[in-house]
Order: sequence, then C-alpha cells, then structure tokens
Amino acid sequence: MSLVSLVSLVSLVSLVSLVSLVSLVPLVPLAPLVPLPEPRPVSRTRGTPSERVHVRPVEATATPSPDASGASYLAHAGAETISVFGDGQRLRLERSGSVDAGRPGKPSLWNLSPTAAPGLMQLQWLGPCSGMPETDELLAALQAGFGLHPDAQAIELPLPRLPPGLRDSIATVQPGQAPCVARSVLWQQPLWLPRPRPPYALHYTLTEGRRHPARLHKPRGEVYRRFIPWLGRTLSFRTVEPEADLPLIHRWMNDPVVAHFWEESGDLAHHRAYLQRMAGDPHALGLIGCLDGEPFGYFEAYWAKEDRIAPFYDAGDHDRGWHALVGEARFRGQPYLTAWLPSLSHYLFLDDCRTQRIVVEPRADNRKMRKSLPRCGYALVKEFDFPHKRAVLGVLLRERFFADALWIPQTDAAAPDALDASTQ
Repeated sequence: MSLVSLVSLVSLVSLVSLVSLVSLVPLVPLAPLVPLPEPRPVSRTRGTPSERVHVRPVEATATPSPDASGASYLAHAGAETISVFGDGQRLRLERSGSVDAGRPGKPSLWNLSPTAAPGLMQLQWLGPCSGMPETDELLAALQAGFGLHPDAQAIELPLPRLPPGLRDSIATVQPGQAPCVARSVLWQQPLWLPRPRPPYALHYTLTEGRRHPARLHKPRGEVYRRFIPWLGRTLSFRTVEPEADLPLIHRWMNDPVVAHFWEESGDLAHHRAYLQRMAGDPHALGLIGCLDGEPFGYFEAYWAKEDRIAPFYDAGDHDRGWHALVGEARFRGQPYLTAWLPSLSHYLFLDDCRTQRIVVEPRADNRKMRKSLPRCGYALVKEFDFPHKRAVLGVLLRERFFADALWIPQTDAAAPDALDASTQ
C-alpha cells in the first residue's frame, strides 16, 4: 500500500470515530437571549436636606441654549442672568443674552472641588481661552458654588490674578495663599439687585416731629431677583403699580385669611385710596412678590425711624421693617415662606449697606408667624400695644443674617405649622 493511500485511510477512520463520539453526547438547548436593560439616567443632589438641589451632569455633546431647561442654578449679576449647568463639581456657565461680548457663543467652564480644610471649596477656571474670566462670570460661578454646596463657608480661587475691583471688594488675600471669598462677604454684594443704588448722603430732616435721615427717592420696577434652589424657580420683588395692581390687591385684601390679620377688606375705592397713600408716603415702599413672574403676595417695606414702631424701641437711622401678605393660597407653606421671607430680609440689607437691623411687629396672637420668624433669624424681643393691636417685636441683625447664612432654610423649619399668610 502506498504512503498516500495509508494517510487517506487513517484520516477516514479518525473522521468516523469523531462523528460517532459526537452522536453519543446529548444536545443541551441554549438559553434564549435576554436583552440588557436600558441604562437608568443618573441624577445627583447637592445641598442639605432642607435645600436639596436636583442637578444634571455636564454633557460632553451639544451645549444647550442659555434658556434651555435643565440648568442647575441661575446666577444673577445685576440685570443679567447666567445659567449654570453641572453636577456640583464641573460647571458650565452660559449667559442669558444671545451674544457674549468678546467670546460669542462660548460657555465658561469651571471645576469646583473640596479641599482638606472644612467648609473650604476650591474653584478653578477651565477656560475657554487664555487670560482671565470675566468679572460677572466669576461672581456667577461663586454664587453657584455656594448655592450648590450650602455647607461651604468660603471658596478659594487659584487664579494668577483677580479681575479688577474684586481683590479690594470681596476677596481675602494672605501672603503665599490663593485668594479666598467668604460666603458672608459675597452675599452682601448687590448682585441680586438689577439696578443697585449708592447710599444716599447723610443729612437730616423732620417728619411729624421725628428727626431722621432724608431718604433716597423710591425705586420703580424690579428691585430684587434671586433663584430659589429648592423651588427651582426665580423669586423677585417689583414695585407696586397702583392702578395696574389694584384688582390683585383688592382680591387679596378680601381673602378671609388675609383680612383676619390686615383688617383692610373693602371695595375697590377703599383699596385704591390705600395704594395712593402708600405711593405718596416717602418712608414706605409697596412691593409685589413674584415666582417666575407670577404675582403671589404683597409686601410693604418701611424705614423704622419715622414709622409708628419707633417709639417702642431704640430705632436706628437705617433700620428697616416690613409687612407681608401671601394672597395666593397655593404659595403658602414652609417651602415658599423660607424663600420669600429671607429674600425680603436680604433685599432690605442690600438696598442700603448701612442697615444693621430689620424689625417686624406682627400681631401677638399670630402663632404661626411667631414660630416662623425665629427660624429665619428674628429674635422676638417683647410684646407691646399699638392703638389698633397688641404686637410682638421681632429683630434681625445684619451680622447674624450673613454670618449664619439665613437665606438657607434651617433644618427645624420643616415643621408643618411653619405656615403663614400675613405678618400683620
């Protein structure tokens, strides 16, 4: 037998043996293929339980337009709003306008990270180009940093140099260390005022026998704007337009809950006369509170030195006071009160940097307000008698408001009875 024949025979025998062996092994059916589940979107939260903020990660794809939904925070620099996108660490800032002067269409990128020191964060600028960030962008990034990290007390800025003016106004600079901005200092800047006004020169006048500083003319239009993280909405105060706002005030004053404390129910003529008196009173300012532009309440701010409260305590030259009513029932309750009450205090402190105290005098039997005021920093000092009501005097110090960051809801403010419609 030739060698080729022998090899062919061996190959044939091997093949037959292999087929026979395979036929002896039972076949096991394969399990059906199961599709993998869709990946779940990841959401992150930042802040304390009382100021929890839902934020979305920074996308590496197309940049949303400045008015697109999904911003983690809205920062304000005067009349301009800057949208902040990010996960609390990597931030992308976009201007609300369609054109960014100097860098049209380019967002500003930042990285926010904790440091070894308790309460100290570090904010790094990532571009988009060489040089220095714009001043309003830096201020917006600082606002977002403190807003997304309510426990942070200061933010470090490892920049080669600060934008003009910031070194002497908000930053603390120690030899050999990066500039640092304290939370209490940033929140005393008039960033939340669309048109900040300088303090009026000090000179005195008399009103009904009371000597007090002459006051700057009353503002008109929007006077304050602030993003509220736990509501995801922007709260603002604007001045009252007596005729345009008359139907609104008329309806609110006749609400039974409001009327119980304010005692100003009546017809349109009564409320028209009321608003006209307020408009002509140089010591008082009527305001409408809005959430995303929707009116929800009426507020009166006043200078305490020339107000009826002055005889009942040692009123300072620049002390302010306020009254409030929440006319829309759906905006009553703890989440809204912890938005408008500290914001109103904040506005009054920013309106004149010389204001050191804010006072209130609700009715002594207003149980809900008596519980809510201390949670917003007001000390209840005493009860006293006006001709028309028995009142309790509440006082808020400027130092305490900013040092204790009282614009952040206090953890004990979640009590279900922290509700109110009025401070009268």
